[in-house]
Amino acid sequence: MNTFPLRIGSPDGLLFEGEAQEIICRTIHGDMAVLAGHCNYCTALGMGAARIVFSDGTSREAACIGGMLSVMDGKCRVLATTWEWEDSIDAPRAERAKEKAEQTLAKGGLTDKEYAMAKAKLQRALVRLSVRR
Repeated sequence: MNTFPLRIGSPDGLLFEGEAQEIICRTIHGDMAVLAGHCNYCTALGMGAARIVFSDGTSREAACIGGMLSVMDGKCRVLATTWEWEDSIDAPRAERAKEKAEQTLAKGGLTDKEYAMAKAKLQRALVRLSVRR
């Protein structure tokens, strides 16, 4: 299968640089895949699982929480707000965050801002748990 250059970075630094066959991630418009030969494109990332198929055919998943994805002249770049490889996700911590967010939402009486924050925390925890399995 054809490959393309892929760089993944976050505020923590460069997380991956190399050749990939495919990257699938959640954008603000839904899931999308980038393959070799993809047209030039730029989009904001949403919260969701990301999957990369490397040049050797192996794959790896990560929790991606926001950022930008661009494809320019055959090169794909991901600048993620948060990017956590599946093997670095602390599942018990994510479970505690999920439970805390659910409790906050269940108690009610929240301002619009508090409600939005609790929903976002719940979604982040659910993404991490879905990737960690």
